[in-house]
Amino acid sequence: MALQDGYSNDITTTSSRARDAYDRGVQLFLAAQFGPVAAFGQCVQADPGFALGHAALARARMMGGDMPGAQAAIATATGLGSNDRREAQHIAAMATLLAGNAAETRRLVLAHVRDFPRDALVAQLCSSVFGLIGFSGKIGREADLLAYTTALLPHYGEDWWMMSMHSVALCETGQADAALTLMDRALALNPANANGAHFKAHAQYEAGGTHTGRAFLDDWMQGYDSRGLLHGHLSWHAALWALHDGDAAGMWRALDGGAVPGAGHSLPLNVLTDTAAMYHRAELAGIAVDPARWAALSDYAAQYFPTPGQSFADIHAALSHAMAGQGDRLAVLAEAGRGYAGDLVGPVARAWGAMARGDWGAALADLTPVMAQTERLGGSRAQRDLLELTWANLLLKLGLTDEAHRALRTRRPMLADAPPVAGWG
Repeated sequence: MALQDGYSNDITTTSSRARDAYDRGVQLFLAAQFGPVAAFGQCVQADPGFALGHAALARARMMGGDMPGAQAAIATATGLGSNDRREAQHIAAMATLLAGNAAETRRLVLAHVRDFPRDALVAQLCSSVFGLIGFSGKIGREADLLAYTTALLPHYGEDWWMMSMHSVALCETGQADAALTLMDRALALNPANANGAHFKAHAQYEAGGTHTGRAFLDDWMQGYDSRGLLHGHLSWHAALWALHDGDAAGMWRALDGGAVPGAGHSLPLNVLTDTAAMYHRAELAGIAVDPARWAALSDYAAQYFPTPGQSFADIHAALSHAMAGQGDRLAVLAEAGRGYAGDLVGPVARAWGAMARGDWGAALADLTPVMAQTERLGGSRAQRDLLELTWANLLLKLGLTDEAHRALRTRRPMLADAPPVAGWG
């Protein structure tokens, strides 16, 4: 009788040790816990001919920032191949992802899950705000993500991972209460689910629960391995809660403890975007940021994102370059126009540059047309509040106080009463 994985998919290995290690790796990976690389490594040691194990190892290494190791593992998986259609399609999707073709990978995933909805490692590629739907650059991608998880949810039953993915899709479409209810069910099934803790923090943010959100996350993170994939980003959430709570010392403690360059084990995308966003949001709130911080972050952005193309990273790199006075670096992004939302990166980059010069009118003129389609840039609503608060702050700078208040009341009402913006009144 053929072995099956933990999601009841037939697998081609005949080694129960390989199967068990594979399942352990899947669970760790989906929970964003530390250890999936080691688990998938044990899987392929137990059965070196198990192609799917090598594909999973490639994905885990990729998310661990080991791209050479990921490329080696996917080459092994592709070379071994599989006579099973699900496994062959699974490997092809991972290989296409690692080849850098996001649009084609998205197409492969959407086709694959119609036939194999419980192939969780493939389904995961299009889930969450940081997946292939989230970074599609399309208007309506939040609704697309909700449609995606809504279609998959019935196939998973009481599964903590899929509940988490559907919860964040609910959250990002304005259904914070439903998201919190579902996320609590998911966390009850697996309290170690870092994705669950992460998405609960998002739902609490959308619900305006500063004190409850901060208390929950501070408590949950005490047991989270600092090498876990989301440790740095959850440190950003903790810093954000502290900022909204008026605790500048707590903000710096959380940020420097896990999010900034060199503080943890996050992917460069998270390090750049989280650090830049927090520095700028601190400045909007009237907290001084040492220019040396901006200079170091500009250097980090230039090292890890030298070529425009990842639009969410690009707008944060542009912010870092502008605030560090790196005009040549900023100009590259302001003029490139490449990436899934490349047409929006230029105006945002120019707005950051104008702000650094104190030219509030020019900054507002560049940023205003972008505000109708910030969704295309990617990231969560909480992350895109960087732009919402910047826009409101520019209106304040220009004396358009009523318009600034109206902007937040209509666009982000949960921020309108007491946004972390100096001089809001």
